[in-house]
Amino acid sequence: MTARASAPDQPRTYQVRTYGCQMNAHDSERISGLLETAGYVPVTGDEQADVVVFNTCAVRENADNRLYGNLGHLHPVKKAHPDMQIAVGGCLAQKDRGEIVKRAPWVDVVFGTHNIGSLPTLLERARHNAAAEVEILEALEVFPSTLPTRRESTYAGWVSISVGCNNTCTFCIVPSLRGKEKDRRPGEILAEVEALVAEGILEVTLLGQNVNTYGVEFGDRFAFGKLLRSCGGIEGLERVRFTSPHPAAFTDDVIAAMAETPNVCHQLHMPLQSGSDRVLKAMRRSYRAERYLGIIDRVRAAMPDAAITTDIIVGFPGETEEDFQGTLDVVRQARFASAFTFQYSKRPGTPAATMDEQVPKEVVQDRYDRLIACLEEITWAENKKLVGQTVEVLVATGEGRKDEATGRMSGRARDGRLVHFAAPAANDQLGVGAPDVRPGDIVHTTVTYAAPHHLNADGPLVSHRRTRAGDVWEAGHAVRTKGVSLGLPTVGAPAPASTPTAAACGCD
Repeated sequence: MTARASAPDQPRTYQVRTYGCQMNAHDSERISGLLETAGYVPVTGDEQADVVVFNTCAVRENADNRLYGNLGHLHPVKKAHPDMQIAVGGCLAQKDRGEIVKRAPWVDVVFGTHNIGSLPTLLERARHNAAAEVEILEALEVFPSTLPTRRESTYAGWVSISVGCNNTCTFCIVPSLRGKEKDRRPGEILAEVEALVAEGILEVTLLGQNVNTYGVEFGDRFAFGKLLRSCGGIEGLERVRFTSPHPAAFTDDVIAAMAETPNVCHQLHMPLQSGSDRVLKAMRRSYRAERYLGIIDRVRAAMPDAAITTDIIVGFPGETEEDFQGTLDVVRQARFASAFTFQYSKRPGTPAATMDEQVPKEVVQDRYDRLIACLEEITWAENKKLVGQTVEVLVATGEGRKDEATGRMSGRARDGRLVHFAAPAANDQLGVGAPDVRPGDIVHTTVTYAAPHHLNADGPLVSHRRTRAGDVWEAGHAVRTKGVSLGLPTVGAPAPASTPTAAACGCD
C-alpha cells in the first residue's frame, strides 16, 4: 500500500471505511459529503488517502477486534507519512471514547454518533495543534439530514426518518450510543425524498432504529403509515422500502399503507430474534411468538406476494434446547425469504452480558448450524416457487460478484430478492438499435433457476426501460444532496398515484 501527502496546491484526499448496518452506511454518505464540501476529494484506485475515516459499529463483539486490527495495519503507514490523518467515528467511538487514542495513539480524531458534522473542524484542529482531538457529545447536535451528502448510488438512496431508540433490549448497546428516539418532521423527510428523485433516484429506503415507531415525538402513532402513503404521491419515485420495524409497535394501518400504495414494495424486514416467549421476555422484546406470526399472517393476507425477512439470535443467555426448537417452529411457520442470523455476542454495558447461564460456545455453534440448514431449506423452497415467473429488476452495481465471469448483470426484484440475469449485448434480443442495459435501468426478466439466496434469469429479457437513474450512472455522476431543514407539522394524504409501477436492520 503506497501513501503520499498532498502537495500544498493539491486538495487532500479521503477514504471512509464503513462497518455495520444501513444506518452506518448512510452516516458514511454524510461524512463523505461533509469532507467534499470542506474541499477533500475521494481517493481513486489503490491510492492511499491523506485522511482515513473509520465509521464503526458496536453491535458485534468482533467490531472492536476489527477496528484495532485495521488501526494496527495503518500504524507503519502513519509513521512513514505523519501528515496522514486517521479519524474514528460511529458507535464504537461513542462507546470507547478516549480509550481509542490510548490503545492507538497514532489516531488523530475521535468523534461520536451525535457530532458527525464536527469532523472537518476536528481534523483541522488536530492538524493545527499536532495533537489528537476527541469530541463525544451526549446528545444529538444536529439531525444528520441537515448535513451535505455524497450518495453512493445513482439509483437508490437511504433517508433517515428518525435516529435513536426508546427500547431497552437486553442484548443491544445501540440505545446507549445513539440516544433516545428523535423524529424528523414529515415535511423534511418528503423534501429530501423529492430532492433525491429530482437527481434521478428511483428507490428510497426509509431508515430508523425502530422505523415504525416514527411519530412518537409528536404524538401520532399512525404517522409512519401516513408517511408511506405520502411517498406514494411523489412523482418519479418507483420504489419505497423501510427498515427496521419492531413487531411490538407494528400496526394494521402500516399493512394497509403498504398494500394500497403502489410504489411501496411488498417486502417486510421484521426482526424475530427468538421464537421462544421465555427468551423474548428475557430479551425485553415486548411481543411474543403468537403476535409475531399474527403480523406475518395479516401481511400475507393483504399482500400474498410479500417477501418476509428477519433477524435471529442464537444462544442468548439461558436459551435451552426447547427454546431453540421454538425458534425453529416459528421459522417453519413464517417461511422467511431470507434471514440475518447471529450467534449471541456478549457486549459489555448491556444487561445480557451479566446474565447467568451463558450458553457454551459449542452448543451455540451446533444450534446455529441447524438454524442455517433449516432456513436454507425454506428459502430455497420459497425461491423455487418463482421459477417461470417474470420479475421486475432494478439493475444494480456490486450485487453480483461473479457477473463478469458469468456474463450476467444483477439487481433487486421489487420484493428485495437478488436476481442475476443474462446481460444482453447492444443490438441483440431487444431489436436492432437496442441500447445496453445500465445500472439504474429497469428490466423485466423470467426466472429460470432458484438458489437459496438468489434467482437466475438466463433467458432473453422481456423488456428493458432506460431511466434517468441510468443516465446519471452513465454520465458518471455521484448524487449529492444538500442538507434539508424545512418541514411541515403533519403528513397529508397523497395525491392519487399516476403510474403504478428488502437488509440488515437498525439496532438489531
